[in-house]
Amino acid sequence: MTIQREKRLSYAVFVLPALLIYLAVVAFPTIFSILLSLTNYNGGAIFGNPDIQIVGFRSYVWMFTEPMGHFYQALGNNLLIVAVSVLGQIPLGFILAYILSRKLISRGNKFFQTMIYLPNVISAIIIGVLFNAIIYGRNSVLMEVKRLFNPAAVFTLNPNPMVPVLIVILWMFTGFYMIIFLANLQRIDPAVIEAARIDGAKEFRILWHISLPALSGVIITTAILAISGSLKSFDLIYAMTGGGPAGQTRVLSLYMYESAFRGAPNYPLANAISTVMVLISVVLIVIVRRLGHTFGTKED
Repeated sequence: MTIQREKRLSYAVFVLPALLIYLAVVAFPTIFSILLSLTNYNGGAIFGNPDIQIVGFRSYVWMFTEPMGHFYQALGNNLLIVAVSVLGQIPLGFILAYILSRKLISRGNKFFQTMIYLPNVISAIIIGVLFNAIIYGRNSVLMEVKRLFNPAAVFTLNPNPMVPVLIVILWMFTGFYMIIFLANLQRIDPAVIEAARIDGAKEFRILWHISLPALSGVIITTAILAISGSLKSFDLIYAMTGGGPAGQTRVLSLYMYESAFRGAPNYPLANAISTVMVLISVVLIVIVRRLGHTFGTKED
């Protein structure tokens, strides 16, 4: 056996297990989901649908044209979460990381770092239940305060119930991005920053001309993480609001879950929603990467 054949065999031996796992866990379910979205399968004979037939894009047409507009409402809420994640969590996480890395706070750096990151180690279900008890429940803390000042208050907390959800999401995940930026800021050579300070550079110039360019690739990576995570948001919103009131906090993943597992199952519609979610995620990630290349990031 030649050296080249031995190399190919060793590559195959090492790659094959990972490839098989990928095909079984990712590729096959994805292809199966797309195929199922093109059928009329709604649970088999027990639900009065014994035969599976290919019906084309009927579920997609229904999703985009159904009179109640559930898809567009859920998509709008998802885009709000994406906006808060990309334009809120990432900049705030960077600012906090920069403050901590530059030791602009004289005392308690470790304490603040721990407190900001702490929500990430708490289960999203627990946080959702906690804030439901504080904000949304009929006997919540907020409702009790409203009764105290206005006993005749109706059970309307906010013109847009998504606002408390967005605030919780901002609070919960900012620490995750702070840790990413903090780890990468610590990789910047201190001698470069010290040389800039000797040359008379102020803190803002160090931030703008040294820190931000060094983290350009990391910013793109965090934006991709924020987009993919925002579009699959489920557990926090399910525990916090359940999609209510009146579906005003419903997101795409919750809409998919309701279509598949609440009432009469509509598996083709649920799989159509999941397919569209993947496509939206891919489009947004491609846009982010294009913007990164346009503005000359160091992302490979």
